[in-house]
Amino acid sequence: MKKIEAIIRKSKFSAVKKALHQIGINFFSYWDVTGLGNEKLGSVYRGVSYSTSDIQRRYLSIVVNDSFEQATIDAILTAGRTGEVGDGKIFVSDINEAYRIRTGEKGKETLN
Repeated sequence: MKKIEAIIRKSKFSAVKKALHQIGINFFSYWDVTGLGNEKLGSVYRGVSYSTSDIQRRYLSIVVNDSFEQATIDAILTAGRTGEVGDGKIFVSDINEAYRIRTGEKGKETLN
C-alpha cells in the first residue's frame, strides 16, 4: 500500500477530485493549509501593493493499493497542472499496514 500526499492549488481541487473519482478513488482526506514556497504573491489594497509569502493550498492524503499508485499520481499531475510556479508537490510513502476499525480487518482489503 502507498500513501500519496499532494499539495495543490485550491483552484484545481475540483478538477483533481473529479479525476480521482474517474479512476475509482472515492475516499481521501483533505485540508486547507497555508505554507511558504517559491511563488511570490502580492495584493493591492486601496492602491497600495503588499507582498505576502503565505500561500493558500489544499493538502490531499490518499492511501491506495500498489496497483493504483501510478494512476493516482497521473490523475493529480494532469488535473492539477497549470504550468506556473506554485502548482504543488506530490509525495509517496509506504504504508505497512491498515486496519478497518468497524470490523477489525487488516491489509489491503480495508481500502475497498
